[in-house]
Amino acid sequence: MELGQVLEALPPLTDPNVLVGAGTGDDAAVYRIAPDRALVATVDFFTPIVDDPAAFGAIAAANSLSDVYAMGATPLFALSILAFPRQRLDTGLLGEMVAGGAAKLAEAGVPVVGGHSIDDPEPKFGYAVTGEVHPDRIVTNRGAEPGDLLYLTKPLGSGVVATAIKRGLCPPSLAAAAIAVMSALNREASVAMLKAGRRRRDRRARGALPGGRPRAGGSGRLPRRDPPQPRLPGGGGRLGRAAADRAAAAGRRPDQRRPAGSHPAGRCGRLRVGLPGRGQDRGGDG
Repeated sequence: MELGQVLEALPPLTDPNVLVGAGTGDDAAVYRIAPDRALVATVDFFTPIVDDPAAFGAIAAANSLSDVYAMGATPLFALSILAFPRQRLDTGLLGEMVAGGAAKLAEAGVPVVGGHSIDDPEPKFGYAVTGEVHPDRIVTNRGAEPGDLLYLTKPLGSGVVATAIKRGLCPPSLAAAAIAVMSALNREASVAMLKAGRRRRDRRARGALPGGRPRAGGSGRLPRRDPPQPRLPGGGGRLGRAAADRAAAAGRRPDQRRPAGSHPAGRCGRLRVGLPGRGQDRGGDG
């Protein structure tokens, strides 16, 4: 099901304290609770994208926190969301997954204050994170202008690597590098974004590798790509084609979801920050 189908079923927002809602495609919702304070709320969970349960927990935590960092906000606390097969509770995998997520949240100084779990044959894990921001300092994905420069805070290619991992095509060294990227916090990137006088950002740089087309975000602007682009070594090219060939041989599109119990597309939690440019126009609609 596409997210747009879900959002279309929601009633229009009329509360003036809703500063950022579902209509702009931002990473989190923002609700004003005082003239100088607003709460930022987000929820994100997904099925495993790597084989190491602790690494998956860390990636899930970093990904959820990135939604708050992307809004220029400070995360306050988290609630865990967990689906796990009851018959595998004695394997120790659940404990490793939860511990990996908790350790990453502790690194960010964010306590896990509760959560909810269900019995599900397909594991899923993530967090609902609440943060805060001054209403005048919210960063959204709107406001990009021609000439703005686009900064990537993490290298490209994690999605290709995650696909290669689930196809059994990824070298261990490259998998380790991708895990390090996907589990890295965007805290310092968020701080730098605010200090630099940001205009907009888009946390997920999907389709930014050659052959893809980055989404425009709420601004309606499409970024122009100028090399070089930072990417994971080996995270594209032949590796991506090999994963696509393997998927084609199995009768699937490269991005098509595999059966329950396998890994979906990768999550990097990358911030794409747009800042006022210098010199000639480097952006635009096309």
